[in-house]
Amino acid sequence: MAARPRPTSDEAREALRDAMIRLAAGDQSALEEIYRATRVKLFGITLRILGDQKEAEDALQDVYVNLWQRADRYDPTRASPIAWLAAFARNRAIDRLRTGKVRGGSVPVEEAAPLPDESPLADILLIDAQQAAQIHKCLGALDARTQSHIRAAFFDGQTYAQLAEAADVPLGTMKSWIRRGLQRLRACLEASEAA
Repeated sequence: MAARPRPTSDEAREALRDAMIRLAAGDQSALEEIYRATRVKLFGITLRILGDQKEAEDALQDVYVNLWQRADRYDPTRASPIAWLAAFARNRAIDRLRTGKVRGGSVPVEEAAPLPDESPLADILLIDAQQAAQIHKCLGALDARTQSHIRAAFFDGQTYAQLAEAADVPLGTMKSWIRRGLQRLRACLEASEAA
């Protein structure tokens, strides 16, 4: 028997979007599909933030329990499913830091203060897939350093503190670099929407 061909990224995105819609309508089997399609990526996000495998697993469980309860909040016209789920996983992991549920091995809670979802780019990232090309075009217009930091923070889930340490700069400097980069990114996106 021949192996089934792997779905293209567009097919995978559509299958995940369909599963999210079915889950919101109460289809329990859709949760298993979503879990199989997203568990590796979402676990990577929670592990990166919490720095402990057990804590990351607990946060991931919270993600899927909360997803089951709140699937109706997903709006397929505003966000790609993986971007929405990634933001959801980031928020659950950071909630664990803030509430003190983390037993140890995680980053200090102060490092969770500059959350990716509190900055302008979080809303921009949760948009329709047709606009993704414009985001990447505008990101490409930024200087390499700023582009790298924004990608690491918003696509890879790194905290500002991790980025500051890697760049060997003060946390405030990293926040300023990213904030200015996000302002330029937003201006580029707004200019392209107006055109």
